Formats: sequence, structure tokens, C-alpha cells
Amino acid sequence: MAGRFKSYFLRGLAVLLPTTLTIGIFVWGYTFIQENISIHINHGLVLLIRWAQGENGISKEDLTEILVDGNGSVIGFLLALIAVCILGAILASVVGRTLWRMVERFIMNTPFLRRVYPYVKQVTDFFLTEEEHKSLFRRVVAVEYPRKGIWSVGFVTGSGLKKVVATLKREFVTVLIPTSPTPFTGFVITVQRKQTIDLDMTIEEALRFIVSGGVITPGGRQMMPLEPTPDTQNKEQ
Repeated sequence: MAGRFKSYFLRGLAVLLPTTLTIGIFVWGYTFIQENISIHINHGLVLLIRWAQGENGISKEDLTEILVDGNGSVIGFLLALIAVCILGAILASVVGRTLWRMVERFIMNTPFLRRVYPYVKQVTDFFLTEEEHKSLFRRVVAVEYPRKGIWSVGFVTGSGLKKVVATLKREFVTVLIPTSPTPFTGFVITVQRKQTIDLDMTIEEALRFIVSGGVITPGGRQMMPLEPTPDTQNKEQ
């Protein structure tokens, strides 16, 4: 009975947890926009309507009760979404990118902001921009870490430390071993290129594999190396 209960519990948890987390993220996003953006937009709408109607229009208290505290508060949320889309369209243009670079340059020259902004931007870019994944991670590999016989999924991020490469005269790569379920933290190691195995996985598939704790595999396939290294072939023999 205990084993069956544990099996049922884990199976139910595996079904409910992703859905619950997804709903929680959307609820948090909605609450954040409502409390920090849309409420100010709604107060602006109250003032705009009062100005357009003059003194004989609806009272400020009634408008506030409808647009800020009542069902009309969703108007500010929709306007906030539209405003974000418009901002994204502007930043997609050459003029918008130029202006934003000027803003970022100002932030990076501000004493306190420059110590926080770059790290926050790295986290947001990691999740929101696909180009950042392509430039930060080059390919997905399997590497024996933290010891021989244990294989971990990692992302190749560079060609190794120059001093190490020059001293040992071998081909090295820098690999990020992400932690699960938060792949934006992990361990950075430098290993020989021949000690890694290229995996037939995209960056997105590897991220899903790590976040899910190995539950979600790419297309239900087993991970196989594209080109096994000579060392791997010798071990199998």
C-alpha cells in the first residue's frame, strides 16, 4: 500500500506541478502588471475623463471606483499590454535601438545602477531572447562530471582558458554544467574537447530536459552522440 501510494502521489505531482507553476507564473505576472503599471494608467484615465467631461461629468470618486477598484481595472491591464507591444515595435527599429543604447549607456555610467542592471539583464535575456541562447551557448554536450562514470548535460560556452591551452598544447572547451531546475546557475569547467560527446539536442530541448529534472527528453528519444570520440569507442570495445 505504501509503495502504491507513493507511486500515485508522484504521478499526480508530475501532472499537477507543471500546470500549477505555469498558472502561478501567469497570475504573478498579471498581479505585477496590475499593481505596478495598470493602476497608474487607470488613475491617468480618471484624470483624462474628468478633464474631458468638465465639472458636470462623473465624479472623480465614482470613476476611481469603476476604473481602479472595480471591473474597469482590466482596462489598464489591456492598455499596459498594448503599451509593451508598442514599445517592442519601437525598439525593433533602428531609431529605437539607437535610443535604447543611449539609455543603457547612461545606466551603465550610473554608480549604483551599473552594479545591478547587467546581472538582471542577463537573467531576463536568458529567458526572453532566443538570440542570447545562440550567442551564449554554442552546442550541447555530455561530459563526465562530477566524476568518472557520471555523465552530465552541459553547454559549450567557449574554447577554454588561453593559458591552459597554451601550456598543455591541447584542445579545450569551457562547459557550463547547469543545475536543475534552475539552469541559469551551475558550474563552469574546462575539459579537453575529446572528453566531451556532442548530443543531438537543441538548446531549447536541453533546457527543457534540465528544468524537468530529466523527465522531458527530446522527442522521447534517447540521447546519442553525433560523432563518438575515439576514447569512447575504445571504452565500448
